[in-house]
Amino acid sequence: MADHEEEDLRMALRMSMQNSPPEPKRSKPRDGPAGAPAEEPSEVKTRRLQRELMAAAAEKRMLDTSKCPPSASASPSKVLSGSAGSGSGLAPKVATKDKELSLEEVNLGKGLSEEDAKQLFSMVFGPEVTKGILVQWSNQGIRFSSDPETSMGLVQHEGGPCGVLAAIQAFVLKYLLFYPAELGKVAPNMHQNTGSRTPSNSQCVASNNFASLTEDAKASVLIRSMGEILFLCGSNKRAVIATLSVIGDETERADDNLNDEVITKSLESLSIESAADLHKVLRVSTYTTQESAFMGLQAVLPVFQSRMGALLFLISALLSRGLDLVQSDRDDPGLPLVTAPFGHASQEIVNLLLCGQAVPNVFDGKMDLGGGMSLKGISKTVEVGFLTLLESLNYCKVGQYLKSPKWPIWVVGSESHYTVLFSLDTTVQDENELEGRESQIRRAFDAQDQSGGGGFISVEGFHQVLRETNVKLPTEKVDLLCNTGFIVWSELWQVILDLDKSLGGLKDSTGLMGKKVFDLYHFNGIAKSDLNGSQTTSGGEIPVQRPRLTKLRVSVPPRWTPEEYMTDVVVSSASSGNESGGKVTEIAKPEPAQHAPLVDCIRTRWPRAVCNWVGDPPSIV
Repeated sequence: MADHEEEDLRMALRMSMQNSPPEPKRSKPRDGPAGAPAEEPSEVKTRRLQRELMAAAAEKRMLDTSKCPPSASASPSKVLSGSAGSGSGLAPKVATKDKELSLEEVNLGKGLSEEDAKQLFSMVFGPEVTKGILVQWSNQGIRFSSDPETSMGLVQHEGGPCGVLAAIQAFVLKYLLFYPAELGKVAPNMHQNTGSRTPSNSQCVASNNFASLTEDAKASVLIRSMGEILFLCGSNKRAVIATLSVIGDETERADDNLNDEVITKSLESLSIESAADLHKVLRVSTYTTQESAFMGLQAVLPVFQSRMGALLFLISALLSRGLDLVQSDRDDPGLPLVTAPFGHASQEIVNLLLCGQAVPNVFDGKMDLGGGMSLKGISKTVEVGFLTLLESLNYCKVGQYLKSPKWPIWVVGSESHYTVLFSLDTTVQDENELEGRESQIRRAFDAQDQSGGGGFISVEGFHQVLRETNVKLPTEKVDLLCNTGFIVWSELWQVILDLDKSLGGLKDSTGLMGKKVFDLYHFNGIAKSDLNGSQTTSGGEIPVQRPRLTKLRVSVPPRWTPEEYMTDVVVSSASSGNESGGKVTEIAKPEPAQHAPLVDCIRTRWPRAVCNWVGDPPSIV
């Protein structure tokens, strides 16, 4: 039925665009003779007929939707009442500076009830939010860098919303790097889920020629990324797009297109300091197909690029999920999602944008605490992943869902900031036989670990791990590990390293010391003034705001090798004079290792990784 609905809307749009003259400027009607009805100009009549056609198509769609089974159209929460599919009659090409959308092509949606506005504001900011935090979240747009070298990156000017920007950035990189044939398209094939494509077994190496990206290409991947995240939050059934009523008010007065200048003027006196402010200005629209959602995002993209963009996108994600479901995802729904005292995005916000659920933890699945209580973690494989410095400090344990996403892209968390790590090569996550075996054993161990990532399990859990992984330990080894009443991962791991492969262990009798060598890139969106790259204008020199992109060379020894064998090893074939047919091993001198907090994050994904880079160390703060 969705195909028929979209066809009806497309037909109405084609009819409305046939021989349509440009809309005349609005002006007050001239006074005519008393009692004489004013004659409707032909241009106005044409526009009125166009609006009626679109309204009729939308009404038909709503009637068809009302006939669907409740399971197909029910909202996850009581929050929203926006009409399904609104905005789906928008033109399919991305609006550029040469072609901007007029107000009549933009559906600003419906307002929130006072109750929903109060719940939303309290959930995000809490009852004691400071004015400084509100200013941070009301002054961050979703905009690309103007610097050619980092033109693929979103720029951060205010502290706080970095978690939202980093999550969007990760999805933007997914499309820029691994969907190059679809750049510039908003919705190439919306009958397929945007996240359905998976890396093939063959190697895929993307280009890092970011300076060649066009504005249209960047706009299209931003729209697709935002749309995918919102549908992910809406369980792939709906997306809610939040915008502002003041945009429409200003456009009506100015009789202008929806561009940066008009939006900036609209927001001059706008401040969000209370639930009442949200209730007054917030407008939401609900979309039940990805195509219509992408068109809706295209229409209001300048609003998300404005200073209110990051906050509006967070609100859109929360409403797409449904406020009641967001609260049920959380372990402590009484705490605000924006954390005090610095206004950072909580882990719940980042998890919502990465996996569609506002769970507070980063481990896989649930952790049973007994007594009917449990802690919620990540429940499924994700498109882009997450690493954190806190794991290297033993504050948490990131599960395999986030560590091994579909694409080699990770949001990186520190104590106070979120950045993005990525590779151009999809094979960086490939595992050989022994690495795959280690991952299997570790997953089984973690499933029995009730310590919150502390790295130890009970004796009963230990025997369950041995059964699941088919590890056959000698009796004396089992007794030795169990003599304290609990089993520590590091001790079990050492035993498995010394256990022959035939018994389920990882002992490598060949002695080969091969390793992985690959490149990673790290992007930090915080813009800093660079006077050396200043631009000259009529008003003088203006410093360019430059985010930071760092290339890292990463060397990773096999995870089963002892720490003392960290040197580079090259194995060559035996010489013709070697009658025994053995191999000659040449040990090369390794490059000096460099260190930064980012390296500690990388080592949570690739243990004992050695990293090198040129220039200043990459910063994750």
